Amino acid sequence: MIQNNRGITVAVIGAGSRGVGYARYFLSNPVAGKVVAVADPDSERLKKLSDQHFVHEVHRYANYQAFFEQPKMCDAVLICTMDQQHYEPTMMALEKGYHVMVEKPMSPDPIETLDMSRQADNVGKILMVGHVLRYSPFFYKIKSLLHSGAIGDVISIDLIENVGHIHYSHSFVRGNWGNSRRSSFMLMSKSCHDIDILHWLIDKPCVKVSSFGSLMHFNSNNAPEGSTANCFDGCIVERSCPYSANRIYVERGEWLWQVTQSERKEDRIRALQEGPYGRCVYRCDNDVVDHQVVSMEFETGITASFTMIAFTTEEYRTIKVFGTKGQLRSHMGKNEIVVSTFNGDVEKFNPATHAGGHFGADPLLVEDFVTQVNSGHVTGGRTHAKTSADSHLITFAAEQARLQGEVVEMAEYVSNLSNRLSSAYIDNKL
Repeated sequence: MIQNNRGITVAVIGAGSRGVGYARYFLSNPVAGKVVAVADPDSERLKKLSDQHFVHEVHRYANYQAFFEQPKMCDAVLICTMDQQHYEPTMMALEKGYHVMVEKPMSPDPIETLDMSRQADNVGKILMVGHVLRYSPFFYKIKSLLHSGAIGDVISIDLIENVGHIHYSHSFVRGNWGNSRRSSFMLMSKSCHDIDILHWLIDKPCVKVSSFGSLMHFNSNNAPEGSTANCFDGCIVERSCPYSANRIYVERGEWLWQVTQSERKEDRIRALQEGPYGRCVYRCDNDVVDHQVVSMEFETGITASFTMIAFTTEEYRTIKVFGTKGQLRSHMGKNEIVVSTFNGDVEKFNPATHAGGHFGADPLLVEDFVTQVNSGHVTGGRTHAKTSADSHLITFAAEQARLQGEVVEMAEYVSNLSNRLSSAYIDNKL
């Protein structure tokens, strides 16, 4: 196994934005560890990340299967592939004896999610899931205030994720997460963070869940007259459309790094004409919802509601918590938390922010993973496989509730999944 005298050794499976972001921690903190292997089918991404971390040519792999064919070579693996490619490499890594950090979601399939959690427990290895919001100073401060009893006993929480109209059109209409068959349903791919935060803040089992939502706007029924399949095909409404690919990516340069690395205008336009991001937002193959609400009841009667909405100008979460002695309201974009008690006291908090993605939460997540690997304490971090699987199952149940128009009883839902998982192993399907 590759040795490192300056911390742990890790392999990165998936050299996309999340893999690059998590690996960056080791460039900033070389004493903490070192990236010693990279796997990615995209040769350019593979070379770029490997070069950044001085990974030897023999430890650069065209796919994760080739990496896992080798003898165990490092302490841990960061799995940052697409959603539907999380299960297999995670199970391979655990079987090989690696500690694992996997990007959320664990899997778009509830059986696989439950299996991943149980496998980590069976082999005694760390399986941390990228529920990065738990590491945000903003949400950690809210957690601390609620734990201290600042507003008494929690009665209800209202969380809204303002996705943002441009972010939604880029990632969930034109982009990789627009079609559930290629990735996963919207609540899982974008908002399992939020369900996990509610579960973490309340810190009690969820007993019931219901949900409503649909793809109301971004479909062919709402395509303007005169629009074309691609924004550069002579669309007569392109200049007035808020989702014009030319204005978003070429003129304003938003999200451009996912479209092309070129600085030349003609290259940008060509990439949009030939690739997915130039498509009309009303004429794509997207099928994930553009708005959804989830209602949850937890033990002792605590309730929570979550709203995911695409149609916003801002891209920040807002949260209100109602307690027996007061209320807490907060705005993540403003980094502001206000506690108002029924005695008339008002206190405002602006948590310290840190450099790095998700308001500094990304490096804190990796730091916690490194600490766990060094300690060997498989459930010692702020999040681990069992807690992540629990919140994932709430998310799966909410989607079932939305699709079937029912209230899902969590105990029955989890019991059925456990029976199906056991049957799958008996039938050698897993």
